[in-house]
Amino acid sequence: MKVVIGMSGGVDSSVAAALLKKQGCQVSGVTMKIWDGKMAEEKTRHACYGPEEEEDIEDARKVSQILGIPFHTFDLRQEYKSQVLDYFCREFLLGRTPNPCLRCNGKVKFDALLTRVRDSGIEFDYFATGHYARVEYSKERNRYLLKKAIDLSKDQSYFISFLSQQQLGHSLFPLGSYTKDEVRKMALDFGLDVADKPESQDFIAGGYRSVVKAAPPGPILDNEGNILGEHRGIPFYTIGQRKGLGISDKEPLYVTGINPETNSITVGNKEELYQDELIASGLNWIAIEKLEQPIKVRAKIRYAHPEAGAEVTPLTEDKVYVKFKEPQMAVTPGQAVVFYQEDTVVGAGTIERTGK
Repeated sequence: MKVVIGMSGGVDSSVAAALLKKQGCQVSGVTMKIWDGKMAEEKTRHACYGPEEEEDIEDARKVSQILGIPFHTFDLRQEYKSQVLDYFCREFLLGRTPNPCLRCNGKVKFDALLTRVRDSGIEFDYFATGHYARVEYSKERNRYLLKKAIDLSKDQSYFISFLSQQQLGHSLFPLGSYTKDEVRKMALDFGLDVADKPESQDFIAGGYRSVVKAAPPGPILDNEGNILGEHRGIPFYTIGQRKGLGISDKEPLYVTGINPETNSITVGNKEELYQDELIASGLNWIAIEKLEQPIKVRAKIRYAHPEAGAEVTPLTEDKVYVKFKEPQMAVTPGQAVVFYQEDTVVGAGTIERTGK
């Protein structure tokens, strides 16, 4: 079986490649060059997009040499800019908070990269990554199912919940049945130098504000419309934000609303952040072909947010209404909401707004 694996230079994709090679697959390593060379503002932690890219590519190359597999680098800077960075900036200017990882996986890593790989003449049956998730084929449903990883603390099914049936049917996630500790131990057993390499913790080395275009300042309002201060541009704020508001009150204030039409942000107390309903669109159904009637799910409104009981009701072919059993904190337009039933991803959508 011919497998192309996306290699980031980190421990997860390196061990995934080693496991595939050990299983007898004909493995080829590939990586993307996405950083445009412009310096980020101030380096924070190791990031996917930043000046450490050359170091990461070299680490992936060394791992490939140890494993005895071919390694190829593809320049996807233009695709990454148009599909991820430009999208990222547009969403922030609209007062939304996008998730770049989901966008990158669906549009670049599992799409544009593989197109480039095929065009280069490399033949493969499957594309593999180091994501902690599982894919199973259900004869009963005649569909590929995306499932959580065995190690729930590392589960990354949220990040690949917008993959299509075609993409899932040609994807392998070798780490889905292992824990992170087991993966690091295997890296040592395979003799890989990246066994103790820290994980990438950020999207952009200088923080996302380093690529977001400047926007005009505007008023900070309370719920009654009183002006409390001035913000420095709506792209620099997100629902639930507390720090960096530049205003003070008897109680902590949080961003509770962003209005691009009036170029204003609204602040309130923590209780005002809780909502029990939302509208989502841009739907991607995985376990079902489409939603025809209300279903009970466990919904996750951010990767780090715990799942919560909810009912999902179809409104149109590409829009649903989600009602939670209990109010959820900081439901944020632009973020993905992913629907689970036990360990299976039913589908996902993008949060449009709170309310009905």
